[in-house]
Amino acid sequence: MGRQYILDAIDAALCAGADILSIYNDPASDFQIEKKADNSPLTIADRKAHETIAGYLKNTPYPLLSEEGKHLSYAERSTWNTLWIVDPLDGTKEFIKRNGEFTVNIALVHNSVPVMGVIYLPVKKELYFAEETLGAYKLSGFTTRGEASLEELMAEAVRLPVKDKHSGFVIVASRSHLSPETESYIEKMKCCHSDVELVSSGSSIKICLVAEGKADVYPRFAPTMEWDTAAGHAIARAAGMEVYQAEKEEPLQYNKEDLLNPWFIVEPRRN
Repeated sequence: MGRQYILDAIDAALCAGADILSIYNDPASDFQIEKKADNSPLTIADRKAHETIAGYLKNTPYPLLSEEGKHLSYAERSTWNTLWIVDPLDGTKEFIKRNGEFTVNIALVHNSVPVMGVIYLPVKKELYFAEETLGAYKLSGFTTRGEASLEELMAEAVRLPVKDKHSGFVIVASRSHLSPETESYIEKMKCCHSDVELVSSGSSIKICLVAEGKADVYPRFAPTMEWDTAAGHAIARAAGMEVYQAEKEEPLQYNKEDLLNPWFIVEPRRN
């Protein structure tokens, strides 16, 4: 059902990415800050990206739940069968470190399930997009859509997953939030697989790496919010993967009363 709105989401992500880069690349911007203080460059980038995305999506029939927007009560949100879930700038620590591993995340969620997702990496100029009936795709070196149709973008893109010929068992983990529980999981996998490689990355890129086929699993045993995962979850689903609640068979659910995610594992679909 997200098919007719995916170009809106792509355009929104690209434009928001340009807004973020204008601040990120400004030599006068000082990112030596660990919290989002009012009027810090990071906060300004967050807000500008949010406003840009909200402007693109306001003409769609669906409400917006954004990290940087107003969070309405569950009594009101519970009536939303379909909604946008957005993180205008995912990867705060990566932004501050200037390592380029931050993203713009836009998802369309229907009945608690992410059915369409767009993730853009402004520094790397990489665009991931997916819709449940169309599959998942990646475009590299991408900054503007122009007049290209969805079909033209799909023809130009690489369909995911790519049959990556990596050796061994690749685990992708957070660069900034590696919990003791995650470390324990990694040690357990080393007992199951003779050759385990650990790849560290920031933001929602980690989910994309599994969807892309460059990693076998992404365990996340640390806090995340729904806007951190919704877009990546949609891309993973369209690529034949799933985002399972840890130690359960159920996937993550969205637009819950509590917007905090349970711990989860991204891996190939079990059924």
